[in-house]
Amino acid sequence: MSAADRREMLDRGDETLSVRRQCALLGVARSSVYRPDRPANDNDLALTRRIDELFTAWPFYGSRRLTATLRAEGGLVTRRLRRHDGCRALVRRA
Repeated sequence: MSAADRREMLDRGDETLSVRRQCALLGVARSSVYRPDRPANDNDLALTRRIDELFTAWPFYGSRRLTATLRAEGGLVTRRLRRHDGCRALVRRA
């Protein structure tokens, strides 16, 4: 179950369990409960879409090769965004 799904299970109105205890039981950080999610900006969405296109075309590309490809296309990208996307290169490990 993802952290977002577990976060939705929290019941702030529960009088028997505090939010702190619910977070501990669900394995969710309290800071993520109190802080609202940041909306995604349009540049990140466009870049994520392009990363998906490249990764679908070349699934064996790692984060460094994808970063180099995007920079060659004129995009400003960091490896942080690539790693955050969750894609991993399909390579055979020895």
